[in-house]
Amino acid sequence: MTTSAYHQLVQSLTKEEILKKFDDIVPLNETTDTPSTANSTNSSEDKELFKGQDEEQIKLMEENCIVLDYDDVPIGAGTKKTCHLMANINQGLLHRAFSVFLFDHNEKLLLQQRADEKITFANMWTNTCCSHPLCVSSELGADTKVNEELSLEKAVHGAKVAAQRKLDQELGIPAEDIPLKEFKFLTRIHYMSPSGGADSKWGEHEIDYILIIKADPRYTPNPNEVGDSKYVSKEELKEMFNDSSLVFTPWFKLICESYLFKWWDNLDNLDQFRNETIDRML
Repeated sequence: MTTSAYHQLVQSLTKEEILKKFDDIVPLNETTDTPSTANSTNSSEDKELFKGQDEEQIKLMEENCIVLDYDDVPIGAGTKKTCHLMANINQGLLHRAFSVFLFDHNEKLLLQQRADEKITFANMWTNTCCSHPLCVSSELGADTKVNEELSLEKAVHGAKVAAQRKLDQELGIPAEDIPLKEFKFLTRIHYMSPSGGADSKWGEHEIDYILIIKADPRYTPNPNEVGDSKYVSKEELKEMFNDSSLVFTPWFKLICESYLFKWWDNLDNLDQFRNETIDRML
């Protein structure tokens, strides 16, 4: 299989090269277990960058994401702003993410339309929740201060902790309605996409942990995060895809095209689909 020039670039970058190229990334052994970097969006350059954007969403750009190498090994902490600028993404900067697919007991999938206030991928329809584990011990899956060994199982647990946090923050779903033990990890996808047009200054370049949960939670969407939401059947989702007036996030489309419908047919037997290899979609 032929790989793209961009794929080859990302694959070639060493930890040392990444830290040298992106000097605002804090090396993992120097991180302080803080979820965000205060005042990292307050420079005069940032004021121009975020001109016209929602203040609450700008504040979220100070959150510390987990910067990765090609093999999903954490290297350090980078702000959400740093990780989502296409100027950095085009040079290979990669971070960890998660995507949750929540099905009710009628096997309908909860979708959300991202709010107009969102800085990236605004107004697009997507899966239940998609965001980023923070570079803190509970969501990284290891305590870097005691050199705790990293593993896929610990990373998956960290992604589940992050998912529970964001489902509450975005959709008002209480943690007790979505216990960590009910989340099932299926696979990881590695993709890159600008937000909107090819000339966008924002985008995504992620290794995305795919999580499925079956639950009937209470939910009250946060209007600063979610413009609309609804449960859909397979047939209703396919009808949405055929509606040219609707726009979908690139990761949701990739997952739907590659995986979703066969998972949907086997919601009570998902273990057969668990894959520990990263699916490269660059």
